[in-house]
Amino acid sequence: MRTVRRRDLATVTVALGAVGALVLAGSPFEPGPAAAPTTAAGPASAAAAWPDAERATLADLPLRPLLFLDTTTVVGVSTSNDNRFLRLLLRGTDGTVRELRRLDTAANPRFENVTAAGDDVVWTEFTDAGPPQIWAAGLAARGPARRLTGDVGNAVFHGSEYDLVHHAGRVYWTAGAADDPATTEVRSVALTGGRVQVTRQKGEWTTAPWPWLDDGASAGTGATLLRNMSTGREITVPTAGAEFAACSPSWCRVIVLDGDEPARIDLMRPDGSERRRIADGDVRAAVPDVAILDRFEILADLGPASGSTGTAGLLVHDISTGTTVELDAAANDAQSRNGLVWWFGTDGASTRWFVLDLRTV
Repeated sequence: MRTVRRRDLATVTVALGAVGALVLAGSPFEPGPAAAPTTAAGPASAAAAWPDAERATLADLPLRPLLFLDTTTVVGVSTSNDNRFLRLLLRGTDGTVRELRRLDTAANPRFENVTAAGDDVVWTEFTDAGPPQIWAAGLAARGPARRLTGDVGNAVFHGSEYDLVHHAGRVYWTAGAADDPATTEVRSVALTGGRVQVTRQKGEWTTAPWPWLDDGASAGTGATLLRNMSTGREITVPTAGAEFAACSPSWCRVIVLDGDEPARIDLMRPDGSERRRIADGDVRAAVPDVAILDRFEILADLGPASGSTGTAGLLVHDISTGTTVELDAAANDAQSRNGLVWWFGTDGASTRWFVLDLRTV
């Protein structure tokens, strides 16, 4: 059994190295009000706009980051010196490195969906040797990693921070029902392991911030509906034919198309209220998830050389103030989870990882 993995098209995301466009037909809504301008010369730097925010520049990082817990504590992957193993590592604030898990490279391993879950970190493992598995390790404890389950079903992951959701000591994910393609299984397992619990939801859904589901990863027009698993409440997302929405329970990012190309990015509440324009031209979404911390939209400003260099300007739009700041003029591999954003860039003559803790803005 192999896990089904689908890219979240609802974001029309630029991964700072791959540029794509989504084609839809129809007429867009009238533009909302433009975001408040920053400066005549362009967006202010994040250092100038948020001087007290915690940030770090990391040189010679011995891993590729998959999750920052703070600006210096990071979980990531690295190949062993003899290339026999892919290792999942935890680098602490003091620079010490702890190996959480290793997999034989002969089995084409992948560590994905690394998520903070209370005092633990949780992730999924994929190899050619068998079905996917979910594992966890304590952040403070020095004990070995533990397998939570190999019973993931026909799991659907699409690159979101919420592919694995932690709530009340359990980890949740969605899977397609084997007996009904129009039904989604919401699966969960305790952080201590044990039997997987399964509930069924009519429709095709993916997990959003607890306790919400959304249909944006499967709907042909992006997010059209949000459902609260606890109460059954549903929110219908209003869009026109030439618009493509990706939503959190608080905000929706709406890509408005002009012919074959994205023309602008709007934000609105899932019910369509408080709509406003935040970007246009060659600005795209830089990460899949919408409204980090219910406040920040992370954007990529494509330049003429973006297609060849794999870099783009990295911007953050602050929904609370209507202003946009620049993190880097030429960033690569931007990611955001756990309220932090990080990217790969150049600091003078060397290449380094940069991280900003949006929780401290």
